[in-house]
Amino acid sequence: MEKVNFTTVTEFIILGFSEFPELQIPLFFLFLSIYLIILMGNLTIITITCLDSRLHTPMYFFLSNLSFLDISCTSVTLPKQLDILLGNNNHISIYGCFIQLYLYLSLMSNECLILSVMAYDRYVAICQPLCYHLIMNQKVCILLSASTWILGPLFPAFYFIFLPNLSFCGSNEINHFFCDFSALLKLSCTSTSTIENAVYILGAFMGFPSFISTVVSYVYIISNILRIRSTEGRRKAFSTCSSHLTVVCLFYLTLMCVYVRPKSMQSINQNKVISILHNTLIPMFNPVIYSLKNKDVKNALGKLFH
Repeated sequence: MEKVNFTTVTEFIILGFSEFPELQIPLFFLFLSIYLIILMGNLTIITITCLDSRLHTPMYFFLSNLSFLDISCTSVTLPKQLDILLGNNNHISIYGCFIQLYLYLSLMSNECLILSVMAYDRYVAICQPLCYHLIMNQKVCILLSASTWILGPLFPAFYFIFLPNLSFCGSNEINHFFCDFSALLKLSCTSTSTIENAVYILGAFMGFPSFISTVVSYVYIISNILRIRSTEGRRKAFSTCSSHLTVVCLFYLTLMCVYVRPKSMQSINQNKVISILHNTLIPMFNPVIYSLKNKDVKNALGKLFH
């Protein structure tokens, strides 16, 4: 088969959920509803954090960063999927595909970093409460937040050193609901080992330290909580970090199911389903998780709507 250089390819076709033609309209309204809920829920968190002075703390500052990331990440993938479901406009230019991929990877990298920063914030609050305001002062919070927004887009940029070396031949159909990295590589008719190795190496430099720092923070947090003698004291201490721990578990569990499982255990359709859950359910549930277990957020919501 003759190889076609990627520069001659003008567009890809995103298949989305084309295997269910009778469900296109119901899926459109389902994803539209989810997208609107994500927007309203996360914008509400950002709004009450800005308006209520009681929420002007490091924890809610980082939470508003996470909410903005959730809105951004779903806005990169869902609007195109809605367009595909409604009008069957499933064509995307090759550069549009690469831009979508870069934005998605950047925001996911940023979210890994902000979750590790939030875990460190909870570690300081529980394990070093007397020094909390000294350690997590305004300058430190701004510096940590700025670092995540700088490093997040930086690491995925290295992937695009290798992408122009790929050639695509045969089908240009991406069996996914957006320009997913693994689905895109399956279309290449040249070896992808170099870029795959680069992904693992860069992932080890960014993703692994973020994951380990989060785990270590919670090891210290849980061990410190278990040393509290009173049941009420343990309950109050755990309630300050249980929401974030729930979000971290959901985030990494779905991420590992898609990108860390051995290839022999993966299938395109499974990855597509898990990815849509990761891109929709987690951003949709994050505001709910933080609101249900948090009296400050409940009070701020009541004040906002009154």
